[in-house]
Amino acid sequence: MTIRLYDTSARQIRDFVPLTPGCVSIYLCGATVQAAPHIGHIRSGLNFDIMRRWFEYRGYDVTFIRNVTDIDDKIIRKSAEQHRPWWSIGYKNERAFNDGYAALGCLPPSYEPRATGHITEMVEMMRGLIERGHAYESEGNVYFDVKSFPGYLQLSNQELDNLLQPESEGETGKRDSRDFAMWKAAKPGEPSWETPWGRGRPGWHLECSAMAHKYLGTAFDIHGGGIDLIFPHHENEIAQAKAYGDEFARYWVHNSWVTMSGEKMSKSLGNSVLVSEMVKHWRPIVLRYYLGTPHYRSTIEYSEEALREAESAFARIEGFIQRVSEKAGETVPAAAEVPPAFAEAMDDDLGVPQALAVVHTTVRQGNSALAADDKEAAVARLAEVRAMLGVLGLDPLDPHWSGETDRGEDLHGVVDTLVRLVLQQRESARTRKDWTTADAIRDQLNQTGLVIEDSPQGPRWTLGPR
Repeated sequence: MTIRLYDTSARQIRDFVPLTPGCVSIYLCGATVQAAPHIGHIRSGLNFDIMRRWFEYRGYDVTFIRNVTDIDDKIIRKSAEQHRPWWSIGYKNERAFNDGYAALGCLPPSYEPRATGHITEMVEMMRGLIERGHAYESEGNVYFDVKSFPGYLQLSNQELDNLLQPESEGETGKRDSRDFAMWKAAKPGEPSWETPWGRGRPGWHLECSAMAHKYLGTAFDIHGGGIDLIFPHHENEIAQAKAYGDEFARYWVHNSWVTMSGEKMSKSLGNSVLVSEMVKHWRPIVLRYYLGTPHYRSTIEYSEEALREAESAFARIEGFIQRVSEKAGETVPAAAEVPPAFAEAMDDDLGVPQALAVVHTTVRQGNSALAADDKEAAVARLAEVRAMLGVLGLDPLDPHWSGETDRGEDLHGVVDTLVRLVLQQRESARTRKDWTTADAIRDQLNQTGLVIEDSPQGPRWTLGPR
């Protein structure tokens, strides 16, 4: 068994060899909490949640760090616009992100450090880089000297001569326009902390280098994030950490975007879909299926039609689980191991689409067993399906999803009672062989979005796809 991952720095799929046998250390760039999350934000957390689950299934002890950037230019700008404290904006949106992760079934990280809680570590890193000649102070700012680090831009594969370094207002006193800010001098009315070079606040890139060093040490296995972070964020993280003396990350794994009309989903473009709104209209487990089942390196083009297709596909899986559970008369536990074809797909750069094909094939086999009244085979297939869905965080029988109803928890019991009254009328019509009336009742129920299925235990209703 060898897990293989696409390493952005190597530009190829590599065998994963952990620093410490049996252990995996992962650092994921988490939320910048200037606003509530859209589904593009949550996709990254979801992709790495599946990675973590697969490593744990394979027997690894996983340390998973997902940071919170609770101070940056955007948060400060929002604070000024809304006349609210910067920490108030950050905390509210941090909770919204955590609610979004939890709603879609992401396991909590091992540690979730906030940037503002690690100023001491950042000052220590800057001091070391200045002493080593890789950074310098100017007008209260501290900059990284990119020409002092020969490996700069290897991750993003750019040429230094062609580099345009993103920068924000107030970055004055640079020796070279391509140098980037590690620390920004205080401005009136903005949050600041005391340092040997005056009051100020951290730059975005410094935060992650310092927190990764604190929680994972001088070297760790995997650094993750969205492809939009490769430059400048991850490139600048590498420069700081390695110039400081750390080996830093050994594998770089990046997930792709969720797009709308071909553009990256973004607040600034006004094309975002907030998680808090999506879960009002779509079941969270369906959203997880939609966002988590494409390959993590493929772009998802958002559309309601695609979501409806995901809903229908997952409904077929759920229907199979329900039918076998009813036939078994008890909850069928997950198998101890997933099928070999599923494991092979997941080992190969987390090939979730190929792994999901194994799930659907197993569901079809189980349905065939049900049609043949082969209870033993149907139960065996269900055990395999539950094992595979468990790895993907999509097992509807998992306690996490146990409180979820199809739509409208408060109305479910009322609807159930009303539907059963209508179904009793249909059964009466069938008993007296009035097939025209029975079929008309079924068709009318179907038009309302209900699917009626006749089973040995009697008629059963479910909500159909949208």
